Parts: sequence; structure tokens; C-alpha cells
Amino acid sequence: MAQSAAHSGPGGGDAAPAGPDPRRWKALGVCLVAGFMTLLDVSIVNVALPSIREGLDTPASDLQWVVSGYALAFGLFLIPSGRLGDARGRRAVFMTGLALFTLASAACGAAQSSTWLVVARLVQGVSGGLISPQISALIQQMFSGRERGRAFGMFGTVVGISTAVGPLLGGLLIQVAGSAEGWRWVFYVNLPLGVVCFLLARRLLPDTPSAGRVRPRDLDPVGVLLLGAGVLTLLLPFVQAQQWTGDGKWLLIALAAALLAAFVGWEARCTGSRTHPVLDLALFRVRSYWLGCLLILLYFAGFTSIFFVTTLYLQSGLGYSALQAGLSITPFALGSGATAFVGGRFVGRFGRPLVVAGLVMVALGLAGAAYAVHLVPGGGAGWAMAAPLLIAGLGGGLVIAPNQTLTLAEVPVDRAGSAGGTLQTGQRVGSAIGIAAVGAVFFAQVGPDGWATAYDHGLIVSVAFVLAALIVAAADVAAGRRRGRRTEKKSTDPSRSRA
Repeated sequence: MAQSAAHSGPGGGDAAPAGPDPRRWKALGVCLVAGFMTLLDVSIVNVALPSIREGLDTPASDLQWVVSGYALAFGLFLIPSGRLGDARGRRAVFMTGLALFTLASAACGAAQSSTWLVVARLVQGVSGGLISPQISALIQQMFSGRERGRAFGMFGTVVGISTAVGPLLGGLLIQVAGSAEGWRWVFYVNLPLGVVCFLLARRLLPDTPSAGRVRPRDLDPVGVLLLGAGVLTLLLPFVQAQQWTGDGKWLLIALAAALLAAFVGWEARCTGSRTHPVLDLALFRVRSYWLGCLLILLYFAGFTSIFFVTTLYLQSGLGYSALQAGLSITPFALGSGATAFVGGRFVGRFGRPLVVAGLVMVALGLAGAAYAVHLVPGGGAGWAMAAPLLIAGLGGGLVIAPNQTLTLAEVPVDRAGSAGGTLQTGQRVGSAIGIAAVGAVFFAQVGPDGWATAYDHGLIVSVAFVLAALIVAAADVAAGRRRGRRTEKKSTDPSRSRA
């Protein structure tokens, strides 16, 4: 059994370790590889979509579920899984999630129908949601002081790298294995990594000293069910837009609104009771927090859908190979990775205006990519899109990490875990909504010689989400400046000074 890196504090929580675990950096390596796998599967699948479509005769709606279903399942299980790890032991939940993720990856690779693949992807998303919260919790448990900052920095780097190499690695695997069956290796690549990680996790990861029994109400199953049903009902009319004819399907949006309203009512009822809510509504009294959550939900809806429609356009519309499509998208990911460090370093100096500048660059870059398709039609479009996508990526690096810092800045320390989990859930739900909405518009426009038009319309929706995030960020900047002027006026008012 692995040596514990922490002991239980007086209140039953994890206290600082009595002495550093000599295996903590090796344990961190296990966590980082597992995190790399789960995040890689967000982007690596995009370049495999055309091959999946041909290999399994997959309808457009199922292609959308392959991507958005993973993101949705991932997001819905983040907060309950974090609580489960705290209660039952982070190593145990981590290993359970890792085993399930590896088995689900094998099921994805062996899929014989699109329905089989979608179900396996949903299970993969659930298992990714089990793993991810344990990583940040284990870092907090195993490290303290400057070491903890270094460990979180390494985890942030892995997040950036997994996004950057996903399309490229997927393209390489399909190039080597062939377009007919190569998509299966996009999932099979997880098998050796998963097995090795599982064996090392059992040996190296520490126990959770405060682990004990977990009650169902600690996981808020009713809240999870209401939120999942609400978001799923919201996605259905968009994902199934081509399969469900008639306007009746749009009535589901009203049902989704009712389910989400019921979710908010249930969470409000749970606040202050013995049931721990999935969503801590008290956090949304903090202006910077709720604005930051809304901003990142809209941004993820815009930027994750870019990869979805771009790979489909390049491969199915222009005849690019998976590797060529992956190379064409790589500038966005590389640009984002290059500026992520800059954004994290300078957010304290510039604040929300830095996020505004990043969103402006993303919007301009995406608009430039749409223009490049018309400026250089045909096979040269991928090269023409590289520069605009690089600009969009450079802007993207100034959005995610700085927004997370600003969003959590005013959150009380005792609610930091719940606040961070809610923020990540918003990211994944935003991804699912964006892919559903953009995909619905894209596939509605596809026809004979209509790929460029479909791509234009898809990017317009992506840009609309980004612009909505920009409006939220600009509103936050304006409100902050008004509050600063009021504070300055109060401090310089002579009558108030005499009082």
C-alpha cells in the first residue's frame, strides 16, 4: 500500500504532510499522464470524424454525440466525483476511473456501429470526470508551498500540450494505420498508457487519510439528474435537427428551460440543508465569479466547435488526409500554448482587459479563417487558414487561465474546491452546447459543392459565441471601472472625510 502523503487534520480534512513523500514526484507523473489521456480525447477525435463517418456509416447527429457526449458526461461528473474522492479515497476513485476509461477506450476502438461508439464515448466521458478532480486534489494533498505551485504549473503545461498535439497525433495514427481502420487506433492508443498508469497508481499514489463512508446525498444525485436532463434536452433539437423533421422538436427548448429551472430550485433548497448541492448558488452572489463562469461557458462553446467543423471541412470538403487536417489546426493550439504562460503571468497586472484583448484576437482570427477559405479556395485553404488560426490561438491563450484566476480571485478559500469544479463543469457543458449548435448549422448547409458555405455558417456561430463572451468580459471591465470611480470619489469627498 502506498505511503500516505498527508495526515488527517483535526477537522477530519487533509492537513499538511508531516514529511514530504519521497515518491510524490513519481506519483505526480502518473497523475499527469492520466490527465493527458483524458484531455487528449477531447481534441484527438476530431480528425478521426470523417473516417468514423465512412467506416461505420455514421449519421451527422451521431458524429456530434461522439464529441459533445464525451464533453457533457465529463462535465456532469466533475463535482460529484470530487466529493466522492474526498469521501472514499482519491486513489481508489482515480484507479476506478482509470480502469473504466481504459475499458471504454477499448470499447470505442472495437465499435461495430455508431450507437455502440456513442455509448462507449459517454462511458469514457464519465470515467474522465472521475479522474480529473482527483488530480488537482492529489496535488494539493502531496505538495505544499512553492512545490505545489510548481506541480500545478506542470499540470497546466500538460493541459496545453494535450490540446496542441491532439489533432496532430490523431492524424499521424490514421496516416500510419490507414483511413479505413486508423480511427480505431485513436482510441486504442489509450490502452497501454491506461494499463501502465493503473499499475503505477496502485503503487505510488497516497491514500486519503480523511476517507470514510459516503452518503448518496453528499453527491446530490437529484441535482446531477436534473442538470443532465436539462442540458441533454436542450442539445437534442440541435443535434437531431437533420433527423427530426418539423418544428415540434423546438418545443424541447421550453422543456429544457423548465428542467433547468427545477434544477436551480432544487439547488436553492439544498443550500443550508444536509444535502450538498452540485451547484453552490451562494457563489453566484460574487459578481466576478458568475460573470467569469458565463464568459468561459460561452467561450468554450465557440472555440471547441472550431476544431469540429474545421476538420470536417478540410477532410470531407477538400479531401485532406487526417494528418494534413491535424497540421492545419495545429497553429491554433500552438498559439494558445505559447501565450498561456504570458496570460498567467500578467493577469495580475492587467486584469480583465487582458481577457478582452484575447477574445478580440480570437474573434478576428476566426473571421480571418472564414475569409481565407474564400481568398484561397480549394486545396490551399489549409495553408491560408494557418495565420488566422494562429492569431486566434494566441488570443485563446490569454483567455482560459487568466479568466480562471480572475473568476476565483474573490471566492472564499473554504469554497474554492466547489467553485473550481463548477467552473470546469461550465467549460464542458459549454463545449457540448457549442458543438451541438454549430454542428446543426454546419450540416444543414452541407450539400453538393456546399462545404465552404457550410464552414462559413459554422464559423459565424462560433464567432457569435466568442463575441457574446467578449460582451460579458467588456461589461465586467466597465463595471469594475465604475466601482473604482465610486470608491475613489468616496475616499476624496471632504464631507465623508469629516464624518
